[in-house]
Amino acid sequence: MAREWVTDALWNEIQPLLPQRPPRPKGGRPPADDRACLVGILFVLHTGCGWNQIPAELAPSGPTCWRRFRDWTEAGVWPQLWRRILRHLGKNEGINLSRAVADSASFRAVFGGRIPGRTPRIAAKTAANGT
Repeated sequence: MAREWVTDALWNEIQPLLPQRPPRPKGGRPPADDRACLVGILFVLHTGCGWNQIPAELAPSGPTCWRRFRDWTEAGVWPQLWRRILRHLGKNEGINLSRAVADSASFRAVFGGRIPGRTPRIAAKTAANGT
């Protein structure tokens, strides 16, 4: 089932972006598979569930996936991955811009907006307090 979430083609795009893990001088348990952790991360992002709700047969434990997500975020993996996927989709005409939406709230007002005046003070309430 994990192979369905992350295809070989997608994995080949993602794997070079992931930071290399240094060898552990004292040995210990080998780290969880990066591809399996990616499946867990995608599962959480897709379903909106908590990290501890990742099915055991799908990926390693939730905290392991969360730590990998944190490490990859700090390493800047996600913006690079996003650019690669968009580039790949653009080359293969896989982006349908007829369904794209641009929300003006997400664009910076370059010259700024009108500065509103001060809020006028209102008179004190004359009604009795009901509480």
